[in-house]
Amino acid sequence: MKKRTVELVVISDIHLGTYGCQAKELLNYLNSIKPKTLILNGDIIDIWQFRKRYFPKSHLKVIKKIISFASKGTDVIYITGNHDEMLRKFSDTQIGDFKLVDKLVLELDGKKAWFFHGDVFDASIQNAKWLAKLGGWGYDMLILLNQAINWFLLQMGKEKFSLSKKIKNSVKKAVKYINDFEDVAAELAVQNKYNYVICGHIHQPQMREFVNKNGSCLYLNSGDWIENLTALEYHDKEWKLVHYQEQQMQAYEEINEEIENITLNPEDLQTSLLMDQIFLKKS
Repeated sequence: MKKRTVELVVISDIHLGTYGCQAKELLNYLNSIKPKTLILNGDIIDIWQFRKRYFPKSHLKVIKKIISFASKGTDVIYITGNHDEMLRKFSDTQIGDFKLVDKLVLELDGKKAWFFHGDVFDASIQNAKWLAKLGGWGYDMLILLNQAINWFLLQMGKEKFSLSKKIKNSVKKAVKYINDFEDVAAELAVQNKYNYVICGHIHQPQMREFVNKNGSCLYLNSGDWIENLTALEYHDKEWKLVHYQEQQMQAYEEINEEIENITLNPEDLQTSLLMDQIFLKKS
C-alpha cells in the first residue's frame, strides 16, 4: 500500500476507551499516511470514562500505531485536553520523538501556528467539572443509541443520520457556543499575531478565514473520530480538512500487518509505560 507523505497531520477528540470511538476507521487513515509531524490535539484517551472492562483491541492498536510513528522518525506531539487532563502532570515530557505539552506554537513556512485543545474556553469544565463529566457520559450513551438506530436504517436501505448533530443544530445555544468558541479563539490568535489557530474540543470540523479590525487569521478545527471522522493536513503550504468517508481506503484487516509485527525499542517502551501508568492510576 502506497502511503501519502504529509508534512503535518492534526487529529483530536478520538476518545479511546469509549463506545463512540471509531478506532478501526482511524487506524485505516493512519495507515494511509506517512507524516513528518503528527499532532494529537487533546482528548485522545478518554480518561474520564476509562474502564478496564472496555478497551478493545482496535483502541490498543491505535496507541501502538502512534508509538510506531515516533519510532520511525515522525515527531509526535500530544497536546493535552480536558478528557485526558491527568496527563498535564507530565507536561513538557519528551521521550525520543514523542513530546507531551499543553499548547504549542510552530512556524510553518514563515507563518506562526498556534495549537491548543480549547477546553480553556469552556466554563462548564473550569467551574463545574462534575457536570461536564456527566455530559460526557450522556454523549457516549447518545452515540450508542445512534449506532443502533443507524444499524436499523441501513437494514431498511436508508441513510444514516446523526442524533447529536441534529440536536446541536436545532438548539440555538449550542450553535451560539460553537460560533463564540471559534470567534474567541480567532480573536486571541489575531491579538497575538498568529497566522493560524488550530483547536479541537467542540467536535466541529472547520476551516474559515477570520477578519477583524486588528487583522486576520485562519481558524481550523480538526473535528473528531466519533461522528465526523476528520483530520487536518498541512502540506506544500496549504491546509486541507480531510473527511475519512470521502477517502479511498483499503480494508482494515489488510493494512494492520505492520502494526502486529512492530517491535519496540527502549524509548518506545518508555512511552508505552507512560500510557500504562495513566491507565493504572485511573483504574
